[in-house]
Amino acid sequence: MFEKQWIPEVVLVTPKRFSDDRGYFSETFRASSFEEAGITGPFIQDNHSLSRDAGVIRGLHFQIAPSPQAKLVRCTRGAIYDVAVDIRRGSPTYGKYAAAILSAENGCQLYIPVGFAHGLCTLEPDTEVQYKVTGYYDPACDKGLAWDDPEIAIDWPLGANSPILSAKDQAQPRLKDLPAYFA
Repeated sequence: MFEKQWIPEVVLVTPKRFSDDRGYFSETFRASSFEEAGITGPFIQDNHSLSRDAGVIRGLHFQIAPSPQAKLVRCTRGAIYDVAVDIRRGSPTYGKYAAAILSAENGCQLYIPVGFAHGLCTLEPDTEVQYKVTGYYDPACDKGLAWDDPEIAIDWPLGANSPILSAKDQAQPRLKDLPAYFA
């Protein structure tokens, strides 16, 4: 099932699961089904991350031309709060975000198109995230946005946890200081 979020370019994907007493089977990606839903790739690289603690925030990340990336994100162990921030200057939803809880239990995926910054917060220890991208990682095109920008005001579900961030993610610019990478 493909469900457009309140920002319609961001899509929550819920693959069917076929369960029995052994567990379940799920087809998590089929290019033709994604194309019918308007999500075209090609997806050319898969990434996998492990976060040891709850409260790890990764992001907000994106890549600019000539190597922009759309992402298809899923959580294969644990749970995350996954966020897509519209950074397309001139868009009616510029600076707004859509978010979803992705978990190993619910099997949901989030499609994040080019022109959006992506971030996540782990909700459980030992959380693993896997995602497909449409562009190869390119350090020269790798950019970020402040995870705690008050203009965006993401309601990160940290609970009693303090955020755990990389040095890189602690030093990202705010939206108002971000060049118009996407129009």
